Amino acid sequence: MYNTIQTKILFVCLGNICRSPMAEGVFSKVVNDANLSEQIKVDSAGTGNWHIGHPPDNRAIKAVALRGIDISGLRARQVSANDMHAFDYIIAMDNQNLADLKQLCIPSHHYKINLFLSYADQYDDSEVPDPYYGGNQGFETALSMIENASEGLLKKIKHDHG
Repeated sequence: MYNTIQTKILFVCLGNICRSPMAEGVFSKVVNDANLSEQIKVDSAGTGNWHIGHPPDNRAIKAVALRGIDISGLRARQVSANDMHAFDYIIAMDNQNLADLKQLCIPSHHYKINLFLSYADQYDDSEVPDPYYGGNQGFETALSMIENASEGLLKKIKHDHG
């Protein structure tokens, strides 16, 4: 039985318009399907500030919509030092974002920050590739990785808090 303390997850990519909002949408669905929406809260942010207030990339919106997930209402925001305290799991999409997050965070909170694909069991890659400069296939590839890692992350959270 999952305890009643709320667990907060933050997904982070560069601009918060592709990978991290897709991860927020997919993981929210996984959490909802497990009937844990009251116990687990999900958010996303970017390390960069270029897209603050913008919706996700249209290709990201379309890719997740094909899986029955709507992220069109999300808006990009930049990660803050306060996020390092507020979230229990801070999930980076790639090594550069991981390094940027660790610079923003006090050393005693580094344990919260991990690469998303460290929770995947079907991929040997360590990074979810940024699909921004590619075509639709890049979004499909990233989304498949996100779906697999989401299942693994939920198992980890259940193990840590169950």
